[in-house]
Amino acid sequence: MEITNVSEYEAIAKEKLPKMIFDYYASGAEDQWTLKENRNAFSRILFRPRILIDVSKIDMTTTILGFKISMPIMIAPTAMQKMAHPEGEYATARAASAANTIMTLSSWATSSVEEVASTGPGIRFFQLYVYKDRKVVEQLVRRAERAGFKAIALTVDTPRLGRREADIKNRFTLPPFLTLKNFEGLDLGQMEKTSDSGLASYVAGQIDRTLSWKDVQWLQTITKMPILVKGVVTAEDTRLAIQAGAAGIIVSNHGARQLDYAPATISCLEEVVKAAQGRVPVFLDGGVRRGTDVFKALALGASGIFIGRPVVFSLAAEGEAGVRKVLQMLRDEFELTMALSGCRSLKEITRSHIVTEYDQPRIAIAPRL
Repeated sequence: MEITNVSEYEAIAKEKLPKMIFDYYASGAEDQWTLKENRNAFSRILFRPRILIDVSKIDMTTTILGFKISMPIMIAPTAMQKMAHPEGEYATARAASAANTIMTLSSWATSSVEEVASTGPGIRFFQLYVYKDRKVVEQLVRRAERAGFKAIALTVDTPRLGRREADIKNRFTLPPFLTLKNFEGLDLGQMEKTSDSGLASYVAGQIDRTLSWKDVQWLQTITKMPILVKGVVTAEDTRLAIQAGAAGIIVSNHGARQLDYAPATISCLEEVVKAAQGRVPVFLDGGVRRGTDVFKALALGASGIFIGRPVVFSLAAEGEAGVRKVLQMLRDEFELTMALSGCRSLKEITRSHIVTEYDQPRIAIAPRL
């Protein structure tokens, strides 16, 4: 049966993967209200398409932190990809490179920064968790920079791990044949078996709860890489992030895996964009499954979007070919959405191409003839 959209990979992944692993990738925090809302909020944004515009040529290229990519669709960091497929992050890196887009590698990858770099050329960002032991952080950042990574995506929404009940029920732990490759030599690569979620215990033991804005400034003293602050959902924190020297902001609720009843990221986006006032680019992750979703995010002021679960689900289903297909399907759908909305380049996508629930109804006065 031919796969015709990104969402279809989830059911295939569910069939293929052990329950503990599928549940780890698929679930959100607590009641999973935000998990559903990340998708549902997109469906409440509607189009105002413009017609009779020559859309014979469509340009989806964009520049992110000075790097030219083929489309504003990038790969979000997702942990432990070798649980989904033996090639894990290698396959994802090759697929991103083939699509000429950016991959973000997770701190908790099952392949190291050096291994991912060895797959060949490509623009790659590194997602960072700040460990209690800052020497570990410094070492990791230096290794990423040496391996040719171009930016740090600093995750700031995880002083503690969200309550993911499936992981508690399943007593989630990293399968014994895998390690968190970036920490292997530091005795931080394994996860203990526990009576609840092994990952929650690992985070409680290793990740620094004291993390604050001064650490964002400290990071800039140890690396030349630009820092994207990932996990901002308010105007207040947008302003603080820019003050602290962030080069960009990723509007994210961690795939709805941290604080349940946080709004959908697409519902927070415009507030963040307005607060940023064009000083830094704003990106979004969470709930993107269609080219129409990409267009809606750009219309609300995002410079690009990141996809997470579609990558691990397609990886589980078809390996590298699955990830390539997800990127291609989203690209094709986005191109079609642009054409049908009357937009030939990303700069032609404007706020007036969409209508949200909060917009004033537009009642046009008919011109007098």
